[in-house]
Amino acid sequence: MKKILIAAAAASVIACVFCLARTVQEGRFNISGTVNVPDRLVKIAQADNNSCSIIVKNEADVPVAIKRVVNPKFPLNFQMGEEDLLAPELEGNLKLEVQINSHGQLGVLKEGDIFGSTQSLIKPNAKNVLVQADKMTGMPRLAKGSSRGNFFRTAAR
Repeated sequence: MKKILIAAAAASVIACVFCLARTVQEGRFNISGTVNVPDRLVKIAQADNNSCSIIVKNEADVPVAIKRVVNPKFPLNFQMGEEDLLAPELEGNLKLEVQINSHGQLGVLKEGDIFGSTQSLIKPNAKNVLVQADKMTGMPRLAKGSSRGNFFRTAAR
């Protein structure tokens, strides 16, 4: 009987340590997910020297965390933790936005920039967040190396 009680107590301690370690590892901010770009924009989004900026904002549209990936490949899996936070305090629900560009400026959309956001607000420890970067500013241009068969150039002749 004593052996059974000791084994049960040991199992309880191990379970508590596992739960505590998991809580410490997750912290107060830990978001993971995937950025998807539709097929029509993938070639432009994956062009050399592009950067994909994942921006987390609070409900007042103030950025609280930023992660930047240079030369991204899509679909892009991402993980954001406390090291990506800009502000020490984090309250309420969050908005997640993505900007893909070659100029590196955040918050400034120029011609050819690709952007998108989540459909709804997320929690600070959200997992499997799906972001669609499916909007582009300005006129679409052919990506480098795809000038063969340009209808607009050949039709005007």
